[in-house]
Amino acid sequence: MYPSVKEVVPGDDYILSVVFENGENGHLDMKPILEFGIFQRIKDYGAFQRVRVAFDTIEWDCGVDLDPEYVYSKCIASKSA
Repeated sequence: MYPSVKEVVPGDDYILSVVFENGENGHLDMKPILEFGIFQRIKDYGAFQRVRVAFDTIEWDCGVDLDPEYVYSKCIASKSA
């Protein structure tokens, strides 16, 4: 089981700062997936900035959301890189 997302803040260059319920935090670079499928909806920087926490993960008001396991694994990997 992965910890739930507690807070998300959009940053420059399509980077999200994420805080988890267990106190861990990290950064999620969204650039690598912006060209694929539904993620093209958040290529517009205004749309990208309208990110929010929903249930235990991240979503945007345009219908894009992320699997909580993906969010956690990418954020924690960013800390060790």
